[in-house]
Amino acid sequence: MNVLHRIEPFLALLLAVIWISPLLFAFWAAFHASTDAVNFNLAAPWTLENFRTAWDGAPWLRYFLNSFLLVTSVLIGQFLLTTLAGFGFAQVDFRGKDVLFVLVLLQLFILPEVLIVENYKVATRLGLLDTILGIGAPYMASAFGIFLMRQAFKSVPKELDEAARIEGCSLLGVLWRVYVPAARPTYLAYALVSISTHWNNFLWPLVVTNNESSRPLTVGLSIFGAPENGVDISVISAATVMVIAPLLVLFLVFQRQFVQAFLRAGIK
Repeated sequence: MNVLHRIEPFLALLLAVIWISPLLFAFWAAFHASTDAVNFNLAAPWTLENFRTAWDGAPWLRYFLNSFLLVTSVLIGQFLLTTLAGFGFAQVDFRGKDVLFVLVLLQLFILPEVLIVENYKVATRLGLLDTILGIGAPYMASAFGIFLMRQAFKSVPKELDEAARIEGCSLLGVLWRVYVPAARPTYLAYALVSISTHWNNFLWPLVVTNNESSRPLTVGLSIFGAPENGVDISVISAATVMVIAPLLVLFLVFQRQFVQAFLRAGIK
């Protein structure tokens, strides 16, 4: 047992290095010529030419705008739906609440890829193909978000709820003035999860988009790095770094709040 405790830090460090090694190689290759990157030439000069080449090779501004609009619209829809549903499951008594909550949680066991055909049929009927709304609509009702909000709202002291009602607040007034402010750390953590998930989402946007006007960054990057366009590992790595840079900055800024929110969101 003592031996296991001694090697645990080493094993954790080894796992972290293995996990982050592709990202480290992408950064290394992005700032070096292809031959130097592949051969790990430590004496090779650093360059920004790969970023210039990558930027000129695709309409990245359009892709960045599409991804920003996508994650923003999805997040707004998720906040609205998960807040109302989470509050209902946490603080409103109605017949069949537990059964309905279990049915909502069953969504966690269904992979989004399983529903691609049906989602595509619905998007076609509604005329949402090649639109930002068409990409984001299937993800706005999130079982994970509902569960997270329910746990956050259940942790709010009942006295605050009763005090707000005595002051004359309506049900929605209590939600807005008491529960939403109390759950701000959870909202922040969930926002980071949602943004990273839909910023990196690839398969559904690939299926539902056909032109540059609605393609997000992930689809644009896959087309940019396609073999028929020529394979330059350094240029592709530079494009990859550009795509993931906003997420890395966002997580580094809010990492403490992110961890604390999920620690507070245990089952209550």
